[in-house]
Amino acid sequence: MLHVLRSLQRSAPINFELVAVNLDQKQPGFPDHILPEYLDSLGIPFHIINRDTYSVVKSKIPEGKTTCGLCSRLRRGTLYAFAEDIGATKIALGHHKDDIVETLFLNMFYGSRISAMPPKLLSDDGRNIVIRPLAYCRERDISKFAEYMQFPIIPCNLCGSQENLQRQNIKAMLNDWEKKHPSRIESIFSSMQNIALSQMADTELFNFKDLEIDRTGERAPYEHEDNQSIFSGNIPELEPTPVSNEVIQVVNFDPNVN
Repeated sequence: MLHVLRSLQRSAPINFELVAVNLDQKQPGFPDHILPEYLDSLGIPFHIINRDTYSVVKSKIPEGKTTCGLCSRLRRGTLYAFAEDIGATKIALGHHKDDIVETLFLNMFYGSRISAMPPKLLSDDGRNIVIRPLAYCRERDISKFAEYMQFPIIPCNLCGSQENLQRQNIKAMLNDWEKKHPSRIESIFSSMQNIALSQMADTELFNFKDLEIDRTGERAPYEHEDNQSIFSGNIPELEPTPVSNEVIQVVNFDPNVN
């Protein structure tokens, strides 16, 4: 992501400054020398935030349980606060398209809600804007490019090694889908940009209660309606009645119900 942003810094029609920020979570065995040395070699101004979130997560989350939720909240809070401290107006994170699709299913399967990670986000308190420059890039392409460029790779031993991690299960499911149906992840991501609220069920986002029919004017013909035939039995012939918005009263004929 830093490579992409530096390239954009030279060619984009806007001027912006870059400051690299890394959170050292004090994981055992974390190679804390790699990133500073790499950033020094590039001449990039950077900050290393030292905060022992590792111990906090390990003390709060039972062994074998998913640490992602608490860990991400601690990281996010740290970065949000530091962005204000240094006067940064945007926080660029490295999530890619696969991350976003995985998050969609994580929230559906384990959080009972449809939400993911947008390419641009205003924080809940309105004090920070998050951007994800790699949101439209696939993980496999980023991995190949990183290998080609010989970027230093720092492993995450806090969560990535958990075999029962929910995100890993989702990733395996999506990879299996991709093998059977290539471009499935692309299709899912495209659907996230083409949401029809009237076809969902969230009454807070769409007003289903006040829906009304409108039969004024001529009805457009339905597809192939001239090929149908209708048989009706035991139905008296009635005059068409005008449409009314009055409330329909339901009469209950069950003697056991008052």
